[in-house]
Amino acid sequence: MEIRSYRDLKVWQKSMRIAQEIYSVTAQFPQEELYGLSGQMRRAAISVPSNIAEGHARDSSREYLRYISITFGSVAELETQITLAAYCGYITEESEGALLNKLHEIGIMLRSLQSAMKVKIDADS
Repeated sequence: MEIRSYRDLKVWQKSMRIAQEIYSVTAQFPQEELYGLSGQMRRAAISVPSNIAEGHARDSSREYLRYISITFGSVAELETQITLAAYCGYITEESEGALLNKLHEIGIMLRSLQSAMKVKIDADS
């Protein structure tokens, strides 16, 4: 399958789904967390597909690679926040595990994308 748009990327699609899940999960958090952990989790979740999309829209493979690197940071941030939400009792251990597994999958897909971009950069050099 030819990739014409970031929307064609499975990693973007999975990232969008987990962002949607984070919105659903955090809607159940206590009201006092609206601008705390809930907001942080939502911002981190949104930044994963957003950075993939923005990087894909850039003019160079090197810039795209930089955005993929930034995306790894957002994934790690969200993993930490999910774990904290479980520690605080805002989500169950089962939900924590399921969300972390999905983020792990996204991380693997990002590594593959990163490797492909490095090969492309080397070939273009």
